[in-house]
Amino acid sequence: MTQMLKSLLQAASLPCPPDTPDIAITGVTSHNRKVQPGYVFVAHKGVERDGHQFIPDAVQHGAVAVIGEDASTGTALPVPYITVSNGRQAFAHLCAAWHGYPSRDMTLIGVTGTDGKTTTTNLLFNILKAAGHKTGMISTVNAVIGDETLDTGLHVTTPDADDVQRYLAQMRDAGTTHCVLEVTSHGLAHHRVDGCDFDVAVVTNITHEHLDLHGSREAYRAAKARLFEMARTHVLNADDDFSFSHLVTLSAKRRVFYSRETQPNGNYDDWWLYPPRVDHAAGQIEGYAFKLNGERLALPLHTNLIGDYNVLNVLAAVGAALAVGVPVDAVQQGVAAVQGIPGRMERIDCGQPYLAIVDFAHTPNSLENVLIALQRITSGRLIVAFGCAGERDREKRYLMGKAAAEQADIAIFTAEDPRRESIAAIFAEMDRGAANAQPLTAEIMHVADRGEALRQACALAEAGDTVVACGKGHEQSLCYGTTEYAWDDREAMRLAIKGERLALGERR
Repeated sequence: MTQMLKSLLQAASLPCPPDTPDIAITGVTSHNRKVQPGYVFVAHKGVERDGHQFIPDAVQHGAVAVIGEDASTGTALPVPYITVSNGRQAFAHLCAAWHGYPSRDMTLIGVTGTDGKTTTTNLLFNILKAAGHKTGMISTVNAVIGDETLDTGLHVTTPDADDVQRYLAQMRDAGTTHCVLEVTSHGLAHHRVDGCDFDVAVVTNITHEHLDLHGSREAYRAAKARLFEMARTHVLNADDDFSFSHLVTLSAKRRVFYSRETQPNGNYDDWWLYPPRVDHAAGQIEGYAFKLNGERLALPLHTNLIGDYNVLNVLAAVGAALAVGVPVDAVQQGVAAVQGIPGRMERIDCGQPYLAIVDFAHTPNSLENVLIALQRITSGRLIVAFGCAGERDREKRYLMGKAAAEQADIAIFTAEDPRRESIAAIFAEMDRGAANAQPLTAEIMHVADRGEALRQACALAEAGDTVVACGKGHEQSLCYGTTEYAWDDREAMRLAIKGERLALGERR
């Protein structure tokens, strides 16, 4: 496929100086190693490296035009150079234009939040399928296009703009009518979903996370808010004051509110979802949806997912589904069809007399919620193994150590992507939180080797106990230094139940 440079720039609403030659373009990339003859190379300042330093290499490998943020860079180049204020944003719109803005040909729903994004995305995907819609999904776990499921990477974040637009184009070409896109704060801050035409934006919650990137909770919230600035319909969590107080002020064609605690007060535009009764043992939610005109719609739901936080995830997905016109019976079928989400409260059953769980909880809020949910179904002791990532938000280490010390009976601190940081230093910050627990209920252990930590957790477990590994979930690697080593918590837990230890980088 080829396009002419001028028409591509115009379609992407980018500057097109009068002297720009109208040359044939064969592709767009921001990675110098992906450049092929005829490509446009987009340079931007990255987190660790400045893409402008790779411009000569890109040109040497066949780039016929360059887009960048530094006007002085283009003076000595043998190819056209177009200056933009934001290279990441320009790249996203170029990718969308290259594929003909595919999201405009389908109903696109974006799901963001600190915790619960993947679960809500999967619930909504299943609801839309139950309604008979040809539905695609791009999550931090995988992309579903027709009958094909594609891995989206080792660690959880929204794919780069070129991948997002390529997936959307494949969906459009396959006849997809609806797509659910999980959107991270990194993806929003780095403009990976710019150029997407969002019909609906959904937020789960905004709690403590990613302050290493955003600097403050307010800046983190502002990054999340970008999704709502791009969408026409907003689905908001009325119980999450920090997100709600800001997002409710943003302009929207209509809003849908959902709540576990707050009854409708009349300030709603389309729907207000509220469950007056939840039976966790039976997985029953006695839900109601209230409309602006006073109409009340009975919405009883059955979910196989555990915990109050999953009740909110269900309501978020239901709110988005109602916003795009899904009938009640399809909503009910879709929610009931979700047996579980990979790496989210995933049970590992090898015939052991205790409950073994793998969960992705890696924030203070999600860790506390998971432990509280498991306390309710555990007759014996609650044993948790988890860590905190290196070179990431340091403040949460204190909070997570404190939460585990207050909610568990045994807390084993272990490795979780330490990167280039000392594991002992990470443990020290977690210990400081545990020391301030009120009350301190957990015995604290340090086992740096994650496979050994799970083995010891299972060795301690007796009938009626629960062992939960938190932080990695579905992820397939552990990062030490700058190297990603093969790792799967679910396989490690299966081996640990048998009294064996999964070694770093080992596959069985």
